Amino acid sequence: MQEKTVMVFGTFDLLHQGHLDFFKQAKKFGKNLIVVVARDETVEKVKGKFPDNDEDNRVEEIKKSGLAEMVLLGNKGADKYWLIKKYQPDVICLGYDQEFFIHNLREELDKNGLEKTEIIRLKSYYPEKYKSSILKNR
Repeated sequence: MQEKTVMVFGTFDLLHQGHLDFFKQAKKFGKNLIVVVARDETVEKVKGKFPDNDEDNRVEEIKKSGLAEMVLLGNKGADKYWLIKKYQPDVICLGYDQEFFIHNLREELDKNGLEKTEIIRLKSYYPEKYKSSILKNR
């Protein structure tokens, strides 16, 4: 397996098979998976409501999955790229429906000396069944 570091970002509320598949897909691009979990305030800002599970619970659930080498909370400060600059991933994997955080991502990477960092959009995993918004309404 490649020694590359892969980074993913998301809310990961109500951790489900779709999320676990997302982590497994991301791990195919490198050995070390870093999962960055959105802060509660960020989720509220982006989605208009707080997650069902608070940020600490969401981090713990991902840790329990055993799929990530590192699970971190997103930055509370203004620099949302701080963790990318700190850990300098070889690959950033995005969810199939991820819209937040991707605007100007390539430009930000290049500006910070991370021109070689790949950005890869991953495939969905039964989105008609495993999507947090659907699961919450069951």
